[in-house]
Amino acid sequence: MDNNTTKEHKPQLRSMLMIVLWPAFLMASAATGLFFSLVDPLELIVLDQRLQMHETGVYTVGFFAFWLLGILSSGLTALLVQKAH
Repeated sequence: MDNNTTKEHKPQLRSMLMIVLWPAFLMASAATGLFFSLVDPLELIVLDQRLQMHETGVYTVGFFAFWLLGILSSGLTALLVQKAH
């Protein structure tokens, strides 16, 4: 690879990361707010066990779980759009 190809590739990668991560972050924020306004984090039961975690920890894990789902969704969409071109 020559130097020009490397310089053009980095901004494209950065912009693609932001195209995937930013909407996923926004949706994780909304999903966390909606989910935990309906579900009490201290009442959650996973695999027949009540969660033994502080309320803030449950919010944090929930947010990152929703963010990961959003990243997978946005990433798949970005991949399919690139394959179409």
